[in-house]
Amino acid sequence: MDKLLDLERFPLDDLASAPGQALVERCQHELVEHGTFSLAGFVRPQVLAQCVAEVQPVFEAAAFTHKRSHNIYFKDGIAGLPADHPALRRFETAGLTICADQIPDSVVCRIYEWPPLVAFLAATMGKSQLHPMADPLARANVMTYREGEAVNWHFDRSEFTTTLLLQSAEAGGEFQYRSDLRAEDDPNYDGVGRFLADPAREVQTLAQAPGTLTVFKGKYAAHRVTPVEGARVRIVAVYSYYEKPGVQFSAEERLGFYGRAGLTLGDGKPHV
Repeated sequence: MDKLLDLERFPLDDLASAPGQALVERCQHELVEHGTFSLAGFVRPQVLAQCVAEVQPVFEAAAFTHKRSHNIYFKDGIAGLPADHPALRRFETAGLTICADQIPDSVVCRIYEWPPLVAFLAATMGKSQLHPMADPLARANVMTYREGEAVNWHFDRSEFTTTLLLQSAEAGGEFQYRSDLRAEDDPNYDGVGRFLADPAREVQTLAQAPGTLTVFKGKYAAHRVTPVEGARVRIVAVYSYYEKPGVQFSAEERLGFYGRAGLTLGDGKPHV
C-alpha cells in the first residue's frame, strides 16, 4: 500500500507510533474546530492517473446519470413540516455515478477496504471501531461532474463521509459546507431554512487538490459541490463507513441514487 499512499507523511499503518498519534490528534482537533479535516497528497501523484484510467472506461460504458430535483434531505417530505417550509426548498443535482460492484479490483476499492484506513478513521472519530458498508453498490462510489453539473445542498445518511479527489475541474467544482447545521437531537428545521435562503453568509469553501483525502461530518453539515466549469471533469471517490456492520441502502434508495436495485452482471453493465 505504501506504493499507492504517502505513508511517510501519513503513517496510517502505525498509529501507535508518535507520528501516528500526532496525526490522529491533529485530525481530531480539526474535526472539532472545523467539522472536517484533509490529508493533502494522501494518494501519490503517479497513482492518480491509474485511478482515473481504471474508472474512465466504466463511466463511458455503464455510468448512471444521476439527475434529479431534491430537497436537502433527499426525501419527498418530512413529517410535521409543511410542504412550503424553507428547509424543503428544492435544488437540482446532476452528475455521473459508478458503484463499487462495477470496479471491484480498482485502486479506489483497494484503498476503501484497507483495514488501517478504517482503523484510522475510527480513531479520528473517537469510535471503538468502524465497518465498511455492506451495500455492494453504495459502499464506494465514484462521481464525475461535467461542465455545468453539480451536486447541490444535502445532508448525508452516514455520520461522516470520506472523499478522495481524483481529478479537479478547470474551474468550479468547489466543495462548500456549513458545519453543525443540525444535530442528532435537534433537526433545526428553521435554521436549515434560514441557511438555504442565504448560504453565502455562512458557507465555507474547502480547497482541495487531486490526491486529497477529506473527512467531514456530512450527516450534520450541509454541503454541496458547485457547478463545474470547463472541459476537464471533476472525479471524486466517496467512501461510506458505519459503526454497525451490515448497513445497506434500501431498494428505493438504490434506485434513486444508482438507477438500479441489484448488482452488475458479467457484462459489467448495471441491471435492476
